[in-house]
Amino acid sequence: MTGKPVLAAFAALVCFTMASVTALADDHPYSEGPVVNVSSIRTLEGKFDDYMDWLSTTWKKLQEESKKKGYILDYQVLTVEPRSPEDPNVYLVITYKNWAALDGATAKGDEISKAVEGSVMAANKAQSDRDKIRRVLGSQTMQQLVLK
Repeated sequence: MTGKPVLAAFAALVCFTMASVTALADDHPYSEGPVVNVSSIRTLEGKFDDYMDWLSTTWKKLQEESKKKGYILDYQVLTVEPRSPEDPNVYLVITYKNWAALDGATAKGDEISKAVEGSVMAANKAQSDRDKIRRVLGSQTMQQLVLK
């Protein structure tokens, strides 16, 4: 009979200990910030200004329309000195409120393409034409962690 109360007390102690460990684990030294997508671009030789012209016109209109609709928070164009011929010389940075902002990205993109470029088909053709002035090397999507 003495074993059951001791076992019950031990089980309660384990439960309280686990609950306090869980509470400590929830107290992170950071909070989740915005989500950022960074596309790495390499302009073809002699085509940097052509690509910048497209960015300052059509791409900027696409981003501004996305901001107006609340799909993105911000965007940036960064230039970088490439270390090799295979490295990017331009980064396109788009900031989203959170991961959920990427839900329905295809439909949102189609809506923005239609508003700015007239149709999804026209946007697809324009994307194909840009292959003459740049190469997309890839992209990464990441989340900012804001330190407390």
